[in-house]
Amino acid sequence: MIVRIMGEGQVKLADSHFTELNSLDDELLEEMESGDEEGFRRTLGALLEAVRRLGVPLPDDALEPSELILPAPDASLEEVRQMLSDDGLIPG
Repeated sequence: MIVRIMGEGQVKLADSHFTELNSLDDELLEEMESGDEEGFRRTLGALLEAVRRLGVPLPDDALEPSELILPAPDASLEEVRQMLSDDGLIPG
């Protein structure tokens, strides 16, 4: 799956990594619902770091359609809330 982190670029992630990412996504959703700004910042950073660590960066000139778009590291709680689906940021 091709994943874009807003403001950073795209990475290709194997489906096998989504169990770990979904766990972080669930945690992020709970923190957002409870208004835990500190937890939200920590977990968003951990989620984006996991995508960077597990994914293979695509070249800057690659024009692949992103199947998943994640917020920038400095996105506000409200900005991320607007990006959410019923499943959180990551479907599944």
